[in-house]
Amino acid sequence: MVSRSTEVQSSHQAADQAMQGSLRFIGTATVLLRVAGFRILTDPNFLHKGERARLGYGLRSTRRTNPAIEINQLPPLDLILLSHLHDDHFDRVAERRLPRETPLISTEHAAGALRGKGFERTHALQVWQSTEIAKDGAHLRVTAMPGKHAPGPLAALLPPVTGFMLDFTTAGGALCLYISGDTLVHDDLHEIPRRYPDIELALLHLGGTRVLGVLVTMDARQGLTCLRLVNPRIAIPIHYDDYTVFRSPLRDFARAVHDAGLDQRVRYLRHGDSYTFSVPPPRGA
Repeated sequence: MVSRSTEVQSSHQAADQAMQGSLRFIGTATVLLRVAGFRILTDPNFLHKGERARLGYGLRSTRRTNPAIEINQLPPLDLILLSHLHDDHFDRVAERRLPRETPLISTEHAAGALRGKGFERTHALQVWQSTEIAKDGAHLRVTAMPGKHAPGPLAALLPPVTGFMLDFTTAGGALCLYISGDTLVHDDLHEIPRRYPDIELALLHLGGTRVLGVLVTMDARQGLTCLRLVNPRIAIPIHYDDYTVFRSPLRDFARAVHDAGLDQRVRYLRHGDSYTFSVPPPRGA
């Protein structure tokens, strides 16, 4: 039987843990988030160095790196967030090995396709739509953010893409976390800081991906523009240097950030690195 003093201690330990957050960069846009008791995986990509991702219309891209962990090393997940259905974001390893019962949020295109592959709890969000999840006294609101994967006619050839805003709330803290998804900078992004003026943390998909010579993800210049526009307290670049279609290396973004005097606003993670943070008090408290 557990004594009362031990119960109280365990309760305090759980509360302390709920006030902390961490993310581990696995590679490409794959990140394992642990915040307020939630375990969330983004854009699962577990192909290995030398393997090729299918990008549609016969296009392929070769992976240059290995994931920091294997898919069987993941903890039990509460949620998967998928920006769009491309092989470098949801590959054949993920399709084969991820539990079919894990909730997954994405675009209508991706959610429908994965539902057809046996994933039982896919949920589609339109831009600015939200869904809420509760766990052990903590709440998470996931809202779809605007994304634009390609300019002009090329947009019709690429799958629709979404970003995400994650609002975590516990009895002792709140956190607003933005994930850009594979977007270019475009006019609709200006609405994000109007609706969310207090973003604590942002994950920016960079890489300067080019398809048929056309830019389809943010390069260094666009990444800097997005950083200034969304204005998070801390930004972490992801989705860089992993595939042959990525043409804008991380060092270019780091140089642009340094030249702009924004070094204190950015944290750089290598594959396998983790970033830990404290959930701040509720806004207005």
